[in-house]
Amino acid sequence: MTFEPEETNQAKDKATPQPTEAQPTPPPKPKAPPQPGPPTKIMDRAIRFYDNEDYYASTIELNKVIEGQSGDDEGNRQRAEFYMGKALFQLKYYATALTYFDRIVQKGPEHGYYNKTLQWLASLSQYLPDSAGVLDKIGTYTRQDLEQPALESVREQLYYLLGRYHYTKGTAEDFKEALELFALVPERSEFYVKAKYFEGMTYIRQYQAKPASDSFKAILRRALQKPDKTTREFEQVANISLARTFYSLHQFPLSVKYYDRVAENSPYWLPSLFESSWAHFQIDNDAKALGNIHTINAPYFENEFFPESLIVKAVIYFQRCQFDRAMETIAEFNQTYPALKREIDTLIATNPNNDEFFAYINKIRNGEAGLSERVQRAAKGALSDKTLAKSIDYVNELDRELKAVEKADPAWRRTSIASAVLQDLTLQKSLATNEAGNLARERLKRLSTEIQDQVRQAIKVEFETLNKQKSELQAIASRSSQPAAGAAKGRRVKEIVVDDEHERWPFDGEYWKDELGYYRVKVVNKCIAAK
Repeated sequence: MTFEPEETNQAKDKATPQPTEAQPTPPPKPKAPPQPGPPTKIMDRAIRFYDNEDYYASTIELNKVIEGQSGDDEGNRQRAEFYMGKALFQLKYYATALTYFDRIVQKGPEHGYYNKTLQWLASLSQYLPDSAGVLDKIGTYTRQDLEQPALESVREQLYYLLGRYHYTKGTAEDFKEALELFALVPERSEFYVKAKYFEGMTYIRQYQAKPASDSFKAILRRALQKPDKTTREFEQVANISLARTFYSLHQFPLSVKYYDRVAENSPYWLPSLFESSWAHFQIDNDAKALGNIHTINAPYFENEFFPESLIVKAVIYFQRCQFDRAMETIAEFNQTYPALKREIDTLIATNPNNDEFFAYINKIRNGEAGLSERVQRAAKGALSDKTLAKSIDYVNELDRELKAVEKADPAWRRTSIASAVLQDLTLQKSLATNEAGNLARERLKRLSTEIQDQVRQAIKVEFETLNKQKSELQAIASRSSQPAAGAAKGRRVKEIVVDDEHERWPFDGEYWKDELGYYRVKVVNKCIAAK
């Protein structure tokens, strides 16, 4: 530590040295990447093979350079790493290509091909799922790195991808950076609707409903102006996201409006029916709430799983003092779900190894696990989670690449680069399988916890129903002098209005596809009005 004299009220010649506050040491500037010298014949041959699209031959020569067997300098070895990643990409060994590009990313700006690698990471994101870690590699770059002229063709994609990286980090500073990056994706871009969706979700995670709804509405406007596969998909996501946003703000009519816009052919349709049941309940539209639940439990959806729908149904009947119907619904719930939780817990406990569990969940997904119908239905629903699906996709991609190595030319399979590729893919698949198995286990544990929460809700509804039933009986007894008047005063029916485009058709026990989503259940309010 250095010391400097500091002036005091005393004379300068009497001042004593005082220590100054220690200054933080600035980070060292990255070294300039080495400039490649003249390439050896091996390096020259590797590039020639690559240019002639003989990628297998190119990888053999490039590996010699990378391993230091050719005598090339550091600059050429770095060049060989970059070309190895490109050659493996061209051979569709995407996971191994990412391994070589990751070597470059780890070295940072000191690697001569650090900036050029960014374009290839953008390409890999089109072929590898999120669980492969491409976003983490892109996340090592800054927004300024994206401004290099060579990235003009993929810059909008990289704004979106780097924004997603910061979104997943989840700090306040990362959210701010993510929003700024998403805002840079222009409306003409093919990544615009995706960026708008994650922009909306970023606002949601910051509890900012108004700007979130603006982002989702921008997707709906784009869907009207330029309908295509991507906008149609995200249009449905935007509708249900807006519905959830307005529900959280207690704007229930608006919530219902957007739930109703989710198309019947959308994977979000059944969740929208269930969630809108709560919104309809909040605005006293019991007929539609119960009608939605009636649709959800149709035989067409026997593989879907909505245990909470019975809780909603019981609560509605409880609120309208139809205690027998409420207790019947709770009994229906109790006949299935407490036992189901025990079976799910047993399923988890009997498969402690993640690798074996991964093989088992594939059997569940394919209906080959030999489970009872109710466990199969519940487990398959839990394992349809998108994050888990991406992890499984990654394992399948690694398996595809391993099989591609097996089918490659025998002469190439005997080379050291083929051995390295095989070893890398085998290790990655082992890690990915373990991760996917563990993630599947966590999803089933979460299912068990959710069922337990619903069991507690059922107990609470049952307890409240019995108490209120007792209170109602006591109220009737206390009004014994005028029982009929009191009962009649409280019994109200909210009529179901049929417009000119529809007609009333009584349900006769048989479901029809064209009736799904249109059911209404007439509910009588039997509560005794207070004097």
